[in-house]
Amino acid sequence: MSSTTQAADLNYGVDDVPKPFGRALALSLQHVLTMFGATIAVPLILAGPLGFDGAQTAILVSSAFIASGLATALQLTIGSRLPIVQGVSFAFLGAFFAIIGAHSGAEAMQYIAGGIILGGIVEAVVGYTGLIGTLQKYITPITIGPVIALIGLSLFGAAIGNVVSQVDPDTGATIAQGNWWIAILVIVLVFVFSLVLSDRNGFFALFPILLAVVTTYLVALVLSLAGAIDEGNRAYVTFDALSGTPWVRSVVGEQAVFFPWGLPKFDFGFFIAILAAYMASSIESIGDYNAVSRIAGLGKPDNTTVSKGIGSEGVGCVATAFVGGFASTSYSENIGLIGLSKVASRYVVLLGAGLLIVLGFVSKIGAVVATIPAPIVGGIYMALFGLIAGVGLSNLQHADMNSQRNLLIVGFLLFMGLAVPNYFGQVPADWTLFGQGWLTDIVRSIGSSGIAVAAVLGLFLDNLLPGTDEERGITAEAIADHPGSIS
Repeated sequence: MSSTTQAADLNYGVDDVPKPFGRALALSLQHVLTMFGATIAVPLILAGPLGFDGAQTAILVSSAFIASGLATALQLTIGSRLPIVQGVSFAFLGAFFAIIGAHSGAEAMQYIAGGIILGGIVEAVVGYTGLIGTLQKYITPITIGPVIALIGLSLFGAAIGNVVSQVDPDTGATIAQGNWWIAILVIVLVFVFSLVLSDRNGFFALFPILLAVVTTYLVALVLSLAGAIDEGNRAYVTFDALSGTPWVRSVVGEQAVFFPWGLPKFDFGFFIAILAAYMASSIESIGDYNAVSRIAGLGKPDNTTVSKGIGSEGVGCVATAFVGGFASTSYSENIGLIGLSKVASRYVVLLGAGLLIVLGFVSKIGAVVATIPAPIVGGIYMALFGLIAGVGLSNLQHADMNSQRNLLIVGFLLFMGLAVPNYFGQVPADWTLFGQGWLTDIVRSIGSSGIAVAAVLGLFLDNLLPGTDEERGITAEAIADHPGSIS
């Protein structure tokens, strides 16, 4: 698996099985709680633009849990076999929004599933054939930094859209009043829990997002019950979705576990846009493999371990599409938990994967999550998307940012990643490129995603323009060890 080093001060090593079973179960529950906030985030981000009601959002959240559990189990068995958790990735949001812009509701989810399946197959091939090792040298921090930064920057509209008033596009009438106070409260709590109280108590360091959401939710609930927030306000808490949601997901029938939104649909243009997201998630996963391997006392993972890990992520993403979820990637927050708890047991993480699948089958959990008011979601995203942008830019520390070459490329990628999608958002629906429909679809899909624009331009410019390895930041192992995470 890797070059072995002494596992210093671990309570449980990779092959250890904590006993009694109750202890192992409690340790696995920590992993579930650590990833809970990030796991529900993507479904909540996309539910509004998809036009889903509370019951559909509950199914979306449920599918995300099942998908994460399946992907984690695959990583531990046919993948790297490192104690690493897989969960819903933010890297794909730009591509998903481009698909939702062209389609709506369940049909959009069908195209999302199709793109994930095709991209997952490519990632599996690149991983299991060992190609990922060859490709790494062409994907440097100069490309990865702006790509990840744009994942956060390009989604400001999704964050603000959850906070401001809902307006009927036809009449201009206000459907629901926005609420900035609730959004600001959750933002303040995120900063307080993660940057102030975290140094005093490890509990706040582990769950800052979850605690901020729960605290603000309780405030909104009390204000709703007291009448201070009325039904016409977007911060109003309603439990309508709970009554219409069954306790347990059905294996067959309408919105069952497999293909709850219908059979996948495929579009080559969407596939190209999603490939850029796969590139970003693969690079961050390689860094996570290095981090968790060293924390577990296994040293630097060898090429076989990395290749199997990326291959398994591809298979895991295909599996997530089959159960109606979203593409998955490794979760660095759970790696941090291993460092804090000093429990690197593969058995514990696999048990956590089982818990995620069980939680996914309990539909009421997803229904409760669906009752979180939009302004709370928007406030979390303002903090979270800004963090993603910062993490992306931190990748540039491995390159020479005193270089005029690098400054020009990075600045250009950031600018074009924002400008090009804005342009394509205004082109007429009947616009074509040289009259070729297939070519138009590809260009429109790439151009509509800031991530795809930056990835394509970055790969081209960074590998075409002269620059030394030191200048481009591809000589130090630090790139693999500290790539940042956007999960």
